Amino acid sequence: MQRFESDLLGQIRQRGDGVSGRVLVACSGGGDSVALLLLLWTLRKSLGLELTVAHADHGLRPDAEEDAAFVRQLCRHLDLDLAEAGLGVKAHAQDRSIGLEMAARELRWDWLRQEAASAGAAAIATGHTLDDHTETVLIRLARGGGLGSLRPLAPRQGLRWSPLVECRRAALRSYLRARGVPWQEDPTNEEPFTARNRWRMLLAEIRREAPDLDRHLFETHRQTEEAQDLALRLVASWRGRRWLTEDGEVLLACGEWPEPDLRWVLERAFREIGRPLEAAALRSLAPWLATHTKTRRSLTWGNFRLVPEPGGRFLHLSQGDPSSGPGYTGGSKGPNPEE
Repeated sequence: MQRFESDLLGQIRQRGDGVSGRVLVACSGGGDSVALLLLLWTLRKSLGLELTVAHADHGLRPDAEEDAAFVRQLCRHLDLDLAEAGLGVKAHAQDRSIGLEMAARELRWDWLRQEAASAGAAAIATGHTLDDHTETVLIRLARGGGLGSLRPLAPRQGLRWSPLVECRRAALRSYLRARGVPWQEDPTNEEPFTARNRWRMLLAEIRREAPDLDRHLFETHRQTEEAQDLALRLVASWRGRRWLTEDGEVLLACGEWPEPDLRWVLERAFREIGRPLEAAALRSLAPWLATHTKTRRSLTWGNFRLVPEPGGRFLHLSQGDPSSGPGYTGGSKGPNPEE
């Protein structure tokens, strides 16, 4: 077993990915997914894996058949079963009025889930790398994702398994060269028509200046995750004594509230009632609330209304139309590795 292979085995075991048995490996023919397939094939006995491969043609490139033929040959060499599909991405994008990238992701994952169920696979292995993680974080931060963007990419998320999440893209290609295994290059990865491709180009120059950027960022994200989990456990321990949610309202105990405490509680509480707020909205709302947490009269701020209970124990904070209120996000802003 090569050093790179043993290092990956150690990472998987240390993280406790908890994957065994039948695994469906998504392989496009590109460097990341070919390295993924070869590594899992090499480590299959150590991890207790049985592998099946899946390859999808999105119908977007005239040379896609070359990728499919390459994957077929690789699977024959490794003696692995291969499932293939042609996906009508352009038609799906038109029907849903969405971009090609999103349409391809939707169709690909719908098909992969179906194949996993058919094969009896407990996980779908994908070639997401440490480079992908850095790109995803910066995309999410640029869109206002806040602290949720700084959580590391989970190796397991539902069916998806990303065993290469701590591996650099360049290291995977070095591994393939050392093994004498070729891969297919997708020329569209160099075209700046997606946000990820544009960020990838920007990061290339930054990584030349800071070669360890991805590793240091990932470790920072681990520390952030630990700190965030600690704060969330503290907020959860206050439930019932300092805050509650009830009938679409947030109930806050009357008394002194430091602004940071309020922000953490409000983030958790509004998400719980299905009305998550952006970080900027929480930072604006918390100071107003902090000056009125002892109030004995009804108050309003924007489309928020604060009403004290007759007994004075809790303040009822409610929000008007969430689709028009300040800072309403309509959903989570955490990293999405399927992008």
